[in-house]
Amino acid sequence: MRIAAAQLNQTVGDFEGNARRIAAAALESASQGVSVLVTPELSLSGYPPEDLLLRPAFYEKADAALAQVLQATALLDLHLVVGVPVMREGRRYNAAVLLHRGAVVGEYRKLELPNYDVFDEQRYFVPDGEPLVFESGGVRFGVLICEDFWYARAPQRACQAGAQVLLVLNASPFHMDKQSRRVDTARDNVSRLGLPVLAANMVGGQDELVFDGLSFALDSRGQLVAQSAFCEEALLAVDMPAGTADFAAGQVVPALPIEAQIYRALVLGVRDYLGKNGFPSAVIGLSGGIDSALTLAIAVDALGADRVRAVMMPSPYTADISWIDSRDMVARIGVRYDELRIDQCFEAFRSTLAQEFAGRAEDTTEENLQARIRGTLLMALTNKYGSIVLTTGNKSEMAVGYCTLYGDMAGGFAVIKDIAKTMVYRLARWRNQQGEVIPERIITRAPSAELRPNQLDQDSLPPYETLDAIMQMYMEDNRGIEEIVAAGHPREAVERVVRLIRISEYKRRQAPVGIRVTHRAFGRDWRMPITSKFRD
Repeated sequence: MRIAAAQLNQTVGDFEGNARRIAAAALESASQGVSVLVTPELSLSGYPPEDLLLRPAFYEKADAALAQVLQATALLDLHLVVGVPVMREGRRYNAAVLLHRGAVVGEYRKLELPNYDVFDEQRYFVPDGEPLVFESGGVRFGVLICEDFWYARAPQRACQAGAQVLLVLNASPFHMDKQSRRVDTARDNVSRLGLPVLAANMVGGQDELVFDGLSFALDSRGQLVAQSAFCEEALLAVDMPAGTADFAAGQVVPALPIEAQIYRALVLGVRDYLGKNGFPSAVIGLSGGIDSALTLAIAVDALGADRVRAVMMPSPYTADISWIDSRDMVARIGVRYDELRIDQCFEAFRSTLAQEFAGRAEDTTEENLQARIRGTLLMALTNKYGSIVLTTGNKSEMAVGYCTLYGDMAGGFAVIKDIAKTMVYRLARWRNQQGEVIPERIITRAPSAELRPNQLDQDSLPPYETLDAIMQMYMEDNRGIEEIVAAGHPREAVERVVRLIRISEYKRRQAPVGIRVTHRAFGRDWRMPITSKFRD
C-alpha cells in the first residue's frame, strides 16, 4: 500500500487555483498507485487567511471550491484529505475533510489552536478534536492538524480511537532550522505511542511568511524514513509493506546548511510576493554596499535578470569605489542599470531650507535628505513602470533605527529585514560559492551609509558582532540587561542597544513587510507599544 503527502504552494483566497492544484496532486497520486493522499493545513483556502476568516463569503467560496475538488476526483479510488475552513452552526473550525469517490465521508476539526509567535488561531476558530479514523487497505488512519502533534492530547485521542497511522496536515512556517523541531516533536508525541506519522507541509511565500515544505514520514520507531524537498512543491510517497501498518524506507532529501536554508527561503519569499501580487518587476537602489548587493543577488535569483532593475543614485559623498563595485556587480549579474545623480536635488532642498536652517550646523538632517531624495526617485520609477521597490535594510539596522523614514525605508517589500548584519556577510559569501556575483571588495570593505565625508557605520554603532549578539539575546530570546551583561557584553553597549531598540519602535511600525527567517522577527512576532514608560 502506498500513501502520500502533497506539498503544495497555495495562495490565500485563490480557491479555484488551490482546488486545481489539489486535484492535480490527486490525479498524479492515483497514477502512482497511492491509496491515501494528505494535503497541507487549510490547503483549499491558503494559510493564514487572517481576518478573511471573519467574512461569511469566505466559507461560501470554500464550499464551492470543495465541490470543485469532489467533481475532479470523483472517479479516483483514493482517500483524499483536504484542509478547509468550515462554518458549522455559527462556529468556525480549522478542519480536514475526507473525500472518497466524489463524496465527503469524514471531517476532523483541529484541537490545539496556536496563539503565539505568528499564530492567531484562537481569534478565529473554536477547538474540537473529536477523532477521525478511517480505514483504507486494511489500515486505520487518524487525522491531525499541525499544532495537534505538538502536544500529547490529540495523538493520544487518535490512538485510543483505533488509529494505526497518523496523517498530519501542516502549515508550519520556516525559521532557521525549524525542521529539526518538527521532527523531534513528532517523535515525542507520536512515535512514543508506536505510531508512524506522515506530515504534509505547505510550501511557498505568503506575505512575510515562508513555508519551507520538508514534508516528512517517521516510522513507528521514530526513524525518519522519508523527507521531501526544501522550498519546492513535491509529492512525498511512502510504501507500507503488505500486512503491516508501518512505513518502509523511502527517499530522504538531506538537510541544507543554514546559509542555504535562509538564502533559498528569501528567494522563494521574493518570487511569491511579487508573483502572487502581480508585480511585473522589481527596482533596487544599489549603493555599492553589502546589503543592496545581497538584495540584488536574491532578487535576480528569484525573478531573473530581466525583471530586476538596479539604480545607483550618487551624492557628493559617494566614494569612487561604490561606483566601480556597483558597475562591476551589474555587469556580472546582467540587470538593467542606471545612474541618477542627486546632487542638484540635494542642493535644491538645501537652498529651499537655507533660511529656515540659518545659524544651525549641518547634522543628520542633511544626511537624511539624501536618503529621502533617493526614496522619492525609486518610488517615482515604480509608479511609472508598475514595479515594486525592494528595500535593502537589515535586521541590525531596523533594530536600532539606523535607517531613514521615507528614505532607505521607502518601498514595498523588505527582503533582508530579518537578517542580522553578520548573517548578511555569511549569505553573501555562501552565494559567491555558488557563482561569484558579488565583488569581493563589497564584502570586505567597512560598511558606510556615505551620507557625510569619511562616514562609517561603526562611528554610530557598536561593532556588528557585538550589536547582533545583544540584539539576539534581548529581542529574540527575551533576555534581560543583567543576563546579557553577565554573558560578557559591555554594559555600556548593552544599555545603548536596548535603548535604541526601544526608541526605534515608531520607525519599525512604518517599515514595509519583510521576510521572516528567525523565530522572532520585527512585525508579527514583535508587538511592543510605541508609547511606554517601562524600562528594563
